[in-house]
Amino acid sequence: QVTLVESGGGLVQAGGSLRLSCVGSGRNFSTDIMGWFRQIPGNERDFVAAIIWDGDVTTYGDSVKGRSTVSRDNAKNTVWLQIDNLIPDDAGTYFCAARKRAAAGSWRHSSGYGFWGQGTQVTVSS
Repeated sequence: QVTLVESGGGLVQAGGSLRLSCVGSGRNFSTDIMGWFRQIPGNERDFVAAIIWDGDVTTYGDSVKGRSTVSRDNAKNTVWLQIDNLIPDDAGTYFCAARKRAAAGSWRHSSGYGFWGQGTQVTVSS
C-alpha cells in the first residue's frame, strides 16, 4: 500500500515559521516529483511548492515565493516544506503529493499527481 503521511501542522502565530514533513512508504518516490498543495474549505487545492526527483530544481507558488523552501531526502523517503514569515492566508490543510516523472501537464496542477497524503492542518493566528 502506497502512503504519504504529513505532519508538522498546528497553530502558529503570524510572523512565525513552520516546517511540514511528508514521509512516503510502499513505493520508491525517488524518481517522482513531490509537491505540496494547500486547500481551504470550498476551494480547490492551490499549488504551494514542488521539487524534482534529485532535488536540484524547485518551484513555488506566488503566495509563498521568497519565504518558502521545499527539500527532500530520498534515502528517508521524506519531503519537507518550510514557510517563514507566516501570514493568515497561509492557513489551510496542506497536502503532500507525488507525481510520476512522465506525468503530463504542469507540476503546478494537482491533476498530475497520483498519490496524495491525508493532509495536515495549519492555523495562523494574527
